[in-house]
Amino acid sequence: MADYRRIADRIADDIASGRLRPGQRLSPQRAFARRHGIAGSTAGRVYAELVRRGLVVGEVGRGTFVRAAAAGPYGQAIVEAATSAPVNLELNYPSAPGQSELLAPALAPLLRPDVLTEALRPAAATGTAAAREAAADLLATPAWRPAPDRVLFSGNARQAIAATLASLVRPGGRVGVEPLTYPLVREIAGRLGVVLVALEADGDGLRPESVVAAHRTAPLSALYLQPTLHNPTSVTTSDARKREIGGVVRELGLPVVEDRIWSFLHPDSPAPLAAYAPGLVHVVDGLSKRVAPGLTVGFLVVPEGRVEAVGAAVRSGGWSAGRFALEAAVRWIADGTVARLVAAKRVDAGVRQRLVVEELGDFGGVRADPLTYYAWWELPAPWRADTFAGAAAAHGIAVTPGTAFGVDPKVTPDAVRLGLASAAVPDLRRALRTLAGLAGGAGGGTPVRDGRIG
Repeated sequence: MADYRRIADRIADDIASGRLRPGQRLSPQRAFARRHGIAGSTAGRVYAELVRRGLVVGEVGRGTFVRAAAAGPYGQAIVEAATSAPVNLELNYPSAPGQSELLAPALAPLLRPDVLTEALRPAAATGTAAAREAAADLLATPAWRPAPDRVLFSGNARQAIAATLASLVRPGGRVGVEPLTYPLVREIAGRLGVVLVALEADGDGLRPESVVAAHRTAPLSALYLQPTLHNPTSVTTSDARKREIGGVVRELGLPVVEDRIWSFLHPDSPAPLAAYAPGLVHVVDGLSKRVAPGLTVGFLVVPEGRVEAVGAAVRSGGWSAGRFALEAAVRWIADGTVARLVAAKRVDAGVRQRLVVEELGDFGGVRADPLTYYAWWELPAPWRADTFAGAAAAHGIAVTPGTAFGVDPKVTPDAVRLGLASAAVPDLRRALRTLAGLAGGAGGGTPVRDGRIG
């Protein structure tokens, strides 16, 4: 019987030497077995060993593809070789110039012993009256203002999502989501024993008829949606479409978790879906993007009659906001610090999106909004998302493969999400230029010259 590890070693040598290139598809296992004169089960063990070593990746219904080799430039198309200072385009936490100086004054009063004693007490999910009023003011849009008595607090927006879903969906329940969704929602669903159902979307967001069709197939327990500046596609759903969705969920009696974590970047402050189905929509937001991830608060605006149930989920999950963070948030909102940070970050997002246009504008398939801190790049053939992410990593750049956002395992997006917020602007430009060279060079096809960012 052939030693599958020796065969795997030979394939590994071919990858390391460049005879097998990043993104190249390996033969189907049956064909590989015939060519090497081995049993099909042995071929399966070879492929499994290559996956274990991180050299290849298997994609359901598509085959097995070579990841990026670990070493060296990929030819003249690469603009710059790997650097010793990695650029992380996975993390996406914006920071405004002088941010710490803006935040510090509101914290100073909290350090007085008498005030600090109160600020270090446990916080209830309902927070304080001052916190509820401040949050209602912060989250309000021209067409919608939440009732302060229906505002709850958690440690961050992710915990708010988890608590809301836990309060709405029993283990085994089905939650409808956009076909590309926030990766941590997949993790939350897994921990809660919830099944995510990929619905259909178009250039205006979720298609209402897909909700009806999925619900008829097997009842949905809830929806999780990002109607404003959807991550990763940047789509903002129109008021007309939100009105349609609101009508459908009212007809079906279907609760909704509406994630508005990036909505602060939209200068027009579009009304949330909650304005069209107030009895069903639970709004989730937070301060991690507006302010900073290290001292943050999550907000939940719940329908009438849901305060007790969602508050209980916050408590039982250990997801309550810290009282110190809550007190700091009230001061930052009241003294205008949050508003100033939001204004600065809107300008900064525009600067970074212009870099995307300048460096990736020759490629079709780049979907971005000038308001956002991310871009969704549908890669040129023959690149696969995982192999491109691996090749980028070999050049000191971390990107998020589209597979992290895809809900249906049978549909694997050949795309990557570029988080634009965390890297310094010069590093971001260099990284985007390097990625452009990688995509258009060895292993990646040719740029589409008539493409545009949009």
